[in-house]
Amino acid sequence: MPSRAELHRSDVNLQGAHKLPRQTTNGIRRLALRVCVGTTLLIGLASGNAEAQPRPGSAPVPVSVAKVARVDLPYWLRGLGSVQAFNAVQLRPRVDGTILRVAVTEGQEVRQGDLLVVIDPRPYQATLDAALAKKQQDEALLANAQSDVARYAALAAREAASRQKLEAVQALAKQLTAAIASDDALIEAAKLNLSFCYVVAPFDGRIGLRSVDPGTFVRAAESVSLMPIAQLRPISATFTLPQDLLGAVNEAMARGKVAVAAYASDDRTLLDEGVLLTMENTVDASTGTIKLKATFENAQNRLWPGQFINARLLLKTEPGVLTVPSMAVQHGPAGLFTYVVKPDQTVARQMVEISRDDGRLTVVTKGLEDGQTVVVNGQSRLQAGSRIADAEAGKPKAEPTKTGG
Repeated sequence: MPSRAELHRSDVNLQGAHKLPRQTTNGIRRLALRVCVGTTLLIGLASGNAEAQPRPGSAPVPVSVAKVARVDLPYWLRGLGSVQAFNAVQLRPRVDGTILRVAVTEGQEVRQGDLLVVIDPRPYQATLDAALAKKQQDEALLANAQSDVARYAALAAREAASRQKLEAVQALAKQLTAAIASDDALIEAAKLNLSFCYVVAPFDGRIGLRSVDPGTFVRAAESVSLMPIAQLRPISATFTLPQDLLGAVNEAMARGKVAVAAYASDDRTLLDEGVLLTMENTVDASTGTIKLKATFENAQNRLWPGQFINARLLLKTEPGVLTVPSMAVQHGPAGLFTYVVKPDQTVARQMVEISRDDGRLTVVTKGLEDGQTVVVNGQSRLQAGSRIADAEAGKPKAEPTKTGG
């Protein structure tokens, strides 16, 4: 910038410029104006460069850092799903009658074969008794007919009885034999109807809310449910994945059992771990997804039919991949980058390429090396060359709790 003395001399020269020609005076003035504008621009550029660079001795920026590391990283596929009972039925009456007793309570855990409901069995017991009596009657008649067949066969051999009489008693014996077979069928039907009076659990499960009480008259022809029962251990869940992953899932199933994890709606709380059972035989054309079904032991009843879950399918485990925390990777105009910490505790912007990000760790394919330190939190206050301070380093560590006297 011109000094005060130089500016004064310029003013004096300009004051005396009236003695010069007008063109010379205008040229001097334009030259002085250009000098002033150029000087101002140089000062502005210098000040701008000074602001772009970190000032020497400025306070370090507190950040959180992490190491670039090689790990065996599981490759999880994520999908939304819902839980469904492994088996679920609505128990309905198969005979008409009055309910005498409900042997279980709502919400009770039952085993296969446990008695649930008793329908009045007396009419069906009477039908069974009548069928048994009819069979005994037919058996007595058959015994007599068989004796007649033997008797008339001997007489016909001596020509003491007609051949026609022998054939008549033989036909009667066959008729009674068929009647006994019919009696056996009626007895089995009567026994079956009698057994339907005692409703038992078809599998291990949990009883739901019943819709009938003792004294209710039920009919087999009506669609009235006695009570629902659902099998919760084990339990199933269905979820969907994009159709593009169909080949990868098939390959994983060909290698062996495929692990599936069920998480709560917060996607953090692990509910249970199971295995993939199968996948649907068609792709949903409306959504472009494939439905898969997994089974879980559900030992603690943390999965419930109708519950929505976040399902994760373990496609494979990638050995020794280079990873950084997902929060270390930033988006810039030129692409993805991270701030790498130098030995002098300053940072440099490093462009990176990644293959995938599971929300916790990012797999880096180019730009970083194992053992480097990157900034995880606090990037908003950083620029190339900024000096940093690890925010975690100054925090006091919790001392172990002392016990005893």
